[in-house]
Amino acid sequence: MSRADDLSRTPARRTLLMGAIAAGALTTVPGIPGIAGTAHAAAPRATGAPYVNPLVRNRADPHIHRHTDGRYYFTATAPEYDRIILRRSRTIRGIATADESVIWRKHETGAMGAHIWAPEIHHIDGKWYVYFASAPAEAIWDIRIWVLENANRDPFKGTWVERGQLKTAWETFSLDATTFTHRGSRYLSWAQHEPGMDNNTAVWLSKMADPLTLTGPQVRLTTPEFDWERIGFRVNEGPSFIKRNGRIFMSYSASATDFNYCMGLLTIDARADLMDPANWTKSPTPVFTSNDTTKQYGPGHNCFTVAEDGCTDVLVYHARQYKDIVGDPLNDPNRHTRVQKLGWNTDGTPDFGIPVADTQVNSLLESGS
Repeated sequence: MSRADDLSRTPARRTLLMGAIAAGALTTVPGIPGIAGTAHAAAPRATGAPYVNPLVRNRADPHIHRHTDGRYYFTATAPEYDRIILRRSRTIRGIATADESVIWRKHETGAMGAHIWAPEIHHIDGKWYVYFASAPAEAIWDIRIWVLENANRDPFKGTWVERGQLKTAWETFSLDATTFTHRGSRYLSWAQHEPGMDNNTAVWLSKMADPLTLTGPQVRLTTPEFDWERIGFRVNEGPSFIKRNGRIFMSYSASATDFNYCMGLLTIDARADLMDPANWTKSPTPVFTSNDTTKQYGPGHNCFTVAEDGCTDVLVYHARQYKDIVGDPLNDPNRHTRVQKLGWNTDGTPDFGIPVADTQVNSLLESGS
């Protein structure tokens, strides 16, 4: 098990925040997204460099993993849909100028030959894994989930081995896999079309026997049911998880990948059975949407990480700088990676705010924010 991946572990390197609310002080591990205690506190005064957005241009579906070595590992979808890239930096801001390595390229024919989408990098049981979506070169919409593995301590070295397709219950359109642990169990969440359902994709959850194998059952957490989830396409996809204040929150993205793309939220008590869909509560309204004032459109496919201070939660996502797109949005390359502070409401729920404007200096830890 990856120590940093466990959503339920006791914090190891986070200091107590000043000005904690009466319920107690939030604690967290400065590792991967969503390692936290049970109550949230006011953020301390700024200590780090501000962000400037976009962080990385022409990189969609971003994923940032903060490893135990203190570095941030970044991967994302390249607009050519033909390769998997990796960057690393000791700071989030440094990802913008970090060298980019291609760790794997698509096949010219056969499986994994088209639509290389939404990679995520995870460190599990001493090995590195990349989960990504792809399709055969001859059937580009037969998209499934695939896995790469690297046993080297340094993911920029060693050999990335193709470990094959991660099998789910059906051979249907599936993508956007993410993994986490909670209370000693590893889970996989992903988007997939269920045969007979009136949707494109729903979001699913299953326990894992190991990083490559699901161990049944697989349960549907959310399907497009509200109007804002069914514009252009009937889509729920791109799940990401964060634990705070005694609850686990799952963000996801909905609708077509144009300016209608937006984010929804599911919530569950951290003590509840994650595999019982009845324990999850779904927000009836989106939590993060396009904004005409800041000129950010189609924000979504997010992940969560933590700032260099080990305290401040950071929202990572992509968006475009314009609303009108010529042709298929999937052929438009200008979805850029963006980052901003994730706020918290007094009731302990996340406050996503609005997508920040381009080049806006985004102070991480403004006093009292």
